[in-house]
Amino acid sequence: MHGDYVIGGVFSIHHYKQTAMYNYTTMPEPQKCTGSIDSRQLRFSRAMVFTIEEINNSTELLPGIKLGYQIHDSCSTVPLAMHVTFQLTNGLDPVFYTGDNCSQSGMVMAIVGESASTPSISMSRIIGSFNIPQVSYFATCACLSDKQQYPSFFRTIPSDQFQADALAKLVKHFGWTWIGAVRSDTDYGNNGMASFLDAAQKEGICVEYSESFYRTHPRSRIQRVAEVIRRSTAVVIVAFTTSAELRLLLEELSREPSPPRQWIGSEAWVTNQDMLKFSFCAGAIGFGIQKSVIPGLREFLLDLPPSKVAASPVLTEFWEDAFNCRLGKSAAVYESVCDGSEDIQTLQDPYTDTSQLRITNMVYKAVYAIAHAIHNAVCQDKNFTAQCNKFTRIESKQVLTLLKEVNFSQNGYDVSFDANGDPVATYELVNWQKSESGSIEMVTVGLYESSLPDGQEFLINKNLTWMDGGTHVPVSVCSDSCPPGTRKVLQKGKPMCCYDCIPCPEGEISNATDSPDCFPCPKKFWPNKDRDTCFPKPVEFLSFDEVLGIILTAFSVAGACLAIVTAAVLFRHRTSPIVRANNSELSFLLLFSLTLCFLCSLTFIGVPSDWSCRLRHTAFGITFVLCISCVLGKTIVVLMAFRATLPGSNVMKWFGPPQQRMTVVSFTFIQVLICTIWLGLSPPFPMENLTIYKERIILECALGSAIGFWAVLGYIGLLAVFCLVLAVLARKLPDNFNEAKLITFSMLIFCAVWITFIPAYVSSPGKFTVAVEIFAILASSFGLILCIFAPKCYIILLKPEKNTKKHVMSKNQF
Repeated sequence: MHGDYVIGGVFSIHHYKQTAMYNYTTMPEPQKCTGSIDSRQLRFSRAMVFTIEEINNSTELLPGIKLGYQIHDSCSTVPLAMHVTFQLTNGLDPVFYTGDNCSQSGMVMAIVGESASTPSISMSRIIGSFNIPQVSYFATCACLSDKQQYPSFFRTIPSDQFQADALAKLVKHFGWTWIGAVRSDTDYGNNGMASFLDAAQKEGICVEYSESFYRTHPRSRIQRVAEVIRRSTAVVIVAFTTSAELRLLLEELSREPSPPRQWIGSEAWVTNQDMLKFSFCAGAIGFGIQKSVIPGLREFLLDLPPSKVAASPVLTEFWEDAFNCRLGKSAAVYESVCDGSEDIQTLQDPYTDTSQLRITNMVYKAVYAIAHAIHNAVCQDKNFTAQCNKFTRIESKQVLTLLKEVNFSQNGYDVSFDANGDPVATYELVNWQKSESGSIEMVTVGLYESSLPDGQEFLINKNLTWMDGGTHVPVSVCSDSCPPGTRKVLQKGKPMCCYDCIPCPEGEISNATDSPDCFPCPKKFWPNKDRDTCFPKPVEFLSFDEVLGIILTAFSVAGACLAIVTAAVLFRHRTSPIVRANNSELSFLLLFSLTLCFLCSLTFIGVPSDWSCRLRHTAFGITFVLCISCVLGKTIVVLMAFRATLPGSNVMKWFGPPQQRMTVVSFTFIQVLICTIWLGLSPPFPMENLTIYKERIILECALGSAIGFWAVLGYIGLLAVFCLVLAVLARKLPDNFNEAKLITFSMLIFCAVWITFIPAYVSSPGKFTVAVEIFAILASSFGLILCIFAPKCYIILLKPEKNTKKHVMSKNQF
């Protein structure tokens, strides 16, 4: 249509072009489009015509000025798109050239188009040199935002960079980490998928396969892509394709259906009503441009009287395809001749479907943006009224400059461009759902706003349905999530989403799902059974409440009571010969020391503290030295007593009761001195032992100085050996009741207990070290009291007839 200023339009109304043979000797025939007509693209082109007519009827925008248009079919191919671009830029098209030098009717001010990214790139490289602005309604490749390469390119649809980020976040939102990817082998598909894969990698999403194909590829290539989908383990497929390519792939998949797959779609196909016929894609979700309402458009589209249809070859072809008849003449391939009874009002076709006006609104906004730029160039606002001069000569460069500054609202839709020529990105979340009738419907279930904070971009306000009509979100992972208590170990040669779950090592935990590492618990903590929480380690010590502690306590108290009872028996019969014959003073002192030995074992039971740690070893050392000193004194008395019976011997006056007392005190004092030095220099102290057991704390008494401990023990051993030697020497002395024999037995038991104590003490872990020491104390104490005093008590209580001086002094064997 002729006008004062002309706007060009390029649409992919057909899918293929006729292949021409060139012999380079004659002028080639004009290229023609063949194949089926794309009703959706026809609607886009008719929407451009509607918008221009609406502007021409406006009294506010470009009043008194008529816009014209030149609309061409690129046939979805780059060569034809470049051809029509050159036609639009020459400015002297013979159809519109009137010979008037002042007229600009043949020169386009701007171009609306193309729908695909690859043709748009080719067009922009041509017209960019002429500063002719190009406003695309459907080319989303992020590469077109590069103003260095495409300085005159604008678009009313958001860049794929926004869509790629949104798709990656959508996949992450539903917990899918293992996906497949298919794309058109075009600038749109390759660049869009590259942006998506970058965003997906940042979100921790792995791609099992990424396949590309194009509608002109041989069928074997598309079959190979379909076979990859059938064999894959990924349930979710992200398709960054145009409708034309995906249609071929879905047709191939429908021949031999694959296992159910959850399709995630880009804007190019997921909002295409024509794609809803593939029912096995029910549950598909993706992003679409927001639905819109364009008043009057549906009436315009349906206003196709026979005269208008006959005047346009494209409308004629559409009419004949839609109603399967031929206008004006019949042919064998058609059922009948169009007789005028065809009703476009009842036609179910993408051309007449205005329920999902998404991309159509992008065309509407693109034309209005160009019109506003022209308005700002040729019109002036005076007294709130625009005055325009249609004879004002403007260059496309002026329109390009003014197009960068447009900012207006049309039908409630804001239109503006950023520095890269891109609009603000807002998407609707679209879901393919089965209706009650069984057909697939496109349902808007939410919004995506890229300007919102991370994690809040999605607003889902309706229930989604998934593949096979399911209501639960499908699972698509290479490996199931590792529960707390395990860590991820990547499988060799596979993406990072494929891993094995390895239990945390001993002493370490992981308290998060899919943890890459396990962390050690603090020093005094230990993992629970599931190794997902650290708990304080149980503190272990020999307590009075446990069975072992109760048993040892009972034996300690029993031993002390036995010593007291024995002392009471001896005291009751202190005047009897058997008591008087065995040095009663040392016997009572020995029983007293044995009572202390039994009771000192109680200091080893219970929670170790500073006083108990210091008391237990020193009390043990001093009481045992006192005990052994008494036994040693008794042994020396026996030897001296028999020496005194020899003629001329007066040894007993040198080892009477005062000397005996001094011997006991002297030997005991040495041990007291050793213990004092030990306590003064490096005393025992309570300690939490974390090395013996990893899972629990042993509360014990550290020796402080090992030298002090072994010096105490060694001194006891030295006295015991010395006492044993003397007792052995005195064992065959004549007497009916030779106490040296009893001392020999007791010291043998004593030495045997403490010799075996050393390896047992060193090798016993934790609280059993204390138990071994208590056992040694009790065993040696019981050995002494039973071996030395049991025979005396036996005679006193059960054989009183032998408790006589005559029997004691008898030379017969006892």
